Amino acid sequence: MNNNNTNSRNTNKLVVPEARMALNQMKTEIASELGMSNYDGMDKGNLTARQNGYVGGYMTKRLVEMAQRQMGGTNGTTR
Repeated sequence: MNNNNTNSRNTNKLVVPEARMALNQMKTEIASELGMSNYDGMDKGNLTARQNGYVGGYMTKRLVEMAQRQMGGTNGTTR
């Protein structure tokens, strides 16, 4: 794999780089809701795959819900 940034193992590219801060904030909020306080400061390698997967899964779920509301023309949080 040809990766321009050889110091980084993360190969995910953001389509909208300006969204990085909002996504990181969402990740921290979701981790807190799941009982993982101080998520930003903790070593993610010490978390189980299940714990890390929960955070990513809930982020995906929330992003899909946001897109559905936006596509449906609603701003509410009703489900």
